[in-house]
Amino acid sequence: MRFAFALAFSDPTHFVELARTADAAGWDAVALSDHVFFPERLASPYPYQPDGKPFWEPSTPWPDPWVAIGAMAGVTTRLRFLTNVYVLPARHPFVVAKAAGTAAVLSHDRVLLGIGVGWMREEFELLGQDFTTRGRRTDEAIAVLRTLWRGGMVEHHGRFYDFDRLEMSPAPSRPVPIYVGGESEPALRRAARLGDGWISVLHTREELAALIARINALRAECGRAREPFDFVVSCSDAFDADGYRRLEEVGATTLLTMPWVLYGGDLNLLDTKRRGLERFAADVIARLR
Repeated sequence: MRFAFALAFSDPTHFVELARTADAAGWDAVALSDHVFFPERLASPYPYQPDGKPFWEPSTPWPDPWVAIGAMAGVTTRLRFLTNVYVLPARHPFVVAKAAGTAAVLSHDRVLLGIGVGWMREEFELLGQDFTTRGRRTDEAIAVLRTLWRGGMVEHHGRFYDFDRLEMSPAPSRPVPIYVGGESEPALRRAARLGDGWISVLHTREELAALIARINALRAECGRAREPFDFVVSCSDAFDADGYRRLEEVGATTLLTMPWVLYGGDLNLLDTKRRGLERFAADVIARLR
């Protein structure tokens, strides 16, 4: 089992120090969330709450993941960086390929691109991207990203993206792994067919077991059952080493958590988060290795 911690809703000025702490303590990865803005009047329903309303305030910070990754990569040597999740179809794939590829080069291939199709129509409209075709464009954008990251002169001729031979440099020494987030049937199929991994939202162990089994069945249908695949999970009923071992038994490979919420203290303080990272590393990570 690998271990990643999430920085969503944290003070961005804490990021660098938390990355340095996690790198020294033995964490495997850090996850960063993504939104460009929040409108004062939000009509789009948030899909992961029964009432359709986000559980955070519009003033919640959402720093640019690539700027944050660059800052954290500069003070770490082994920690990997996962976007959880980057709203891929809200941007042109050229922009995403350049940002993620550059981050991979400068971090020595420590970047994992977690992507989702997005849910906020307002974000797409103000960024000049079509909301209604976002799923189909995501599938094609994944192909475009992998083409551009090959380096050298490449071309692509698809339904949504079309370009003659060009070169994007620098290119990473190997393709950036692409993880797919989401729990809808199209998202699970996309992960199985196109992804190098899958990222869950918060679920029980029983729910995760069913979702992992479903993705593995879909991967088998695609002829990908023997390919490496990472299941990044957040679990609502596992809180210790024994619980995480049980997650491994159902196929989970990476646990994503916010360790500081397990130990109490003022969650707005950098020191609380730092101590949470260190204590979890000692109590859990060290025991499972």
